[in-house]
Amino acid sequence: MKWKNKGKQKTSHLTVNGRLEFVRTIFWNEDHGTVVPMDILLGVESINYSLGVREICCRESLNNAFVPASKNIKRLAQLNISSSIVRRIVEREGSAISQAQHKSQTGPDFKAEDCTDTTIITGTDGVMVPLVTETQKCKRRRTQAAKRKKEKRKSTAKASRPRKGSDGPYKEFKVVAFYDKEKTHQYVVGTSGNHEVAGRIMRQVGRKLNISQAQHKYSVTDGATWILNQYNIQLPMLDENILDYYHFREHVTKASQVLFGEGSKEALAWKEKMMTVAKNQGSLVLLDHLGQCLKELADDVKRSELKNLREYIAKRIAMTDYPSFLDLGYDIGSGPTESFCGCLTQRLKGSGMKWDKDNAESVMALASIYYSNQWDKYWKSGNKAA
Repeated sequence: MKWKNKGKQKTSHLTVNGRLEFVRTIFWNEDHGTVVPMDILLGVESINYSLGVREICCRESLNNAFVPASKNIKRLAQLNISSSIVRRIVEREGSAISQAQHKSQTGPDFKAEDCTDTTIITGTDGVMVPLVTETQKCKRRRTQAAKRKKEKRKSTAKASRPRKGSDGPYKEFKVVAFYDKEKTHQYVVGTSGNHEVAGRIMRQVGRKLNISQAQHKYSVTDGATWILNQYNIQLPMLDENILDYYHFREHVTKASQVLFGEGSKEALAWKEKMMTVAKNQGSLVLLDHLGQCLKELADDVKRSELKNLREYIAKRIAMTDYPSFLDLGYDIGSGPTESFCGCLTQRLKGSGMKWDKDNAESVMALASIYYSNQWDKYWKSGNKAA
């Protein structure tokens, strides 16, 4: 294979050591096109910012809005990068990570055999993210056009079709997590896709973990129908699908307040008695207790509330066998998954924040590699935004 030397070219790139100017040789052949070895070596062949600069921008933007992130970068790293450039770098890098996650080109760096007691726990939940609506985008475009007209400026925007806004102010994103009992191994992915997309992530990550080889493998969730359906379809090898004990408790608490009055001693005592039965004797025994309570009630509103609670439990008998779960040493709380939901959307839910859906997913993808303990691995491997 012959490469033609296309000559030397002077260029300038921003690195963590400041702006560097250098002359590099450009090569070309008809099979591979143009190649610049120096740019590849510096990690700047697709964008004029080095890998180190991009990491600084992404790290600062994990918990800060782009304007303060830009100021922090200038103050701490002596790099003068505008907030718009910081945004562009973050969204570009996050988009590359998100695409790799959805194509199963990346994944957890541990297997079932690496986990404590070879146990893998998984959890999934939905979380609402604030998006920019089409109405808000139209208003913003009119405001910008009026400002340009007043200042007698021409638009510098490309003549491409404007991006369409969301049809609502909030959309549910999905978070899928896998972790071991000690939380020393954990992997989490966020997606703006629907339940089927979340299901594919369950299957892809489960395969990479060799989850079928785990001695104990189970889910702990809030019991949403779509979550249970996806686990049954995508990870049928799970030993159990457990209803989060604290979600269960919320339903019992609500019933106690209707029966005896919110904040009353009777309500508190009844709730604690029912939860003790559920935890020590199981939900089948609890159903018997609730049936006896129902026979003693005459008030229609109270009877209706108690019937609703019995139906809720009856549909989840297999998910609420807490005595057996505790005997096996299983977790019965979905706290880690709820924590991941908060961590992955903390940046997205800042005061006044509104996002385009794909950009929100990009920021969530960056947070996901951070909370999956893969941040250093990602940047050290020389990954570049596609």
